[in-house]
Amino acid sequence: MLRTVLCTSASAVLLTALSASGARADDPTPEPTVKVPSGPTSLPGADDPTTIPTTAPSLPGEGGAPAPDYSEPPDNIGDSKPPVKIDAQAAGLKLADGAKLAPSKVLDIKFVTEDLSGEERREDSTEKTKFTLQAEVLFPKDSAKLDGSAQTRIAEIADEVGSQKAQEINVFGFTDDLGSYEHGKTLSRKRADAVQKALAEELDSTVTFNVRGYSEDYPIADNKSEEGRKKNRRVEVSFPRQD
Repeated sequence: MLRTVLCTSASAVLLTALSASGARADDPTPEPTVKVPSGPTSLPGADDPTTIPTTAPSLPGEGGAPAPDYSEPPDNIGDSKPPVKIDAQAAGLKLADGAKLAPSKVLDIKFVTEDLSGEERREDSTEKTKFTLQAEVLFPKDSAKLDGSAQTRIAEIADEVGSQKAQEINVFGFTDDLGSYEHGKTLSRKRADAVQKALAEELDSTVTFNVRGYSEDYPIADNKSEEGRKKNRRVEVSFPRQD
């Protein structure tokens, strides 16, 4: 009986193996074998939640000392490299035979001050001083008659002309681009004439004036908005600075 059981079991195992082998041979798309890599399975930085793994290069200076390719660390933090020494006798720095240096020239450096309302602006440079007054602080709308507060502003300009001993003054009037060009030219000239006469009353009779009316020419702001047109309606008084 025992021999019969063993023979029967062996036959069953053999049939099962043959059946499995036949199934793999008949399967047109066998499943690939998945290999599990050996070693740690945790991600870099998993033990420290504040660490963000990255392979991007660090910025100059992030590792402590600045990178050697940079003359200064980021944001000028730390010590920069010493300047490169230049040989004053180097051949490349010498003038060619017969060449001469150009005459020295003082740059025209400009300083601008403006009141909070933007009604008056002053520009000082190494060559001249210019005052710009919006027309609304000098004249009523579409008028060339000075109002009461205009005289105070003009007197302040006259004091500056006197302190700088200027002998020649430009008084130029301008308008916006509303209305005709000819109307603007007439109005801007009349306004310039009115400011010139008020200045002449405050200054010495030896001072000469250049008076012009330019209408809408030479705008200093965009005429598409009322704010811009208001800046363009103006009178400029300028005179050369004395050394």
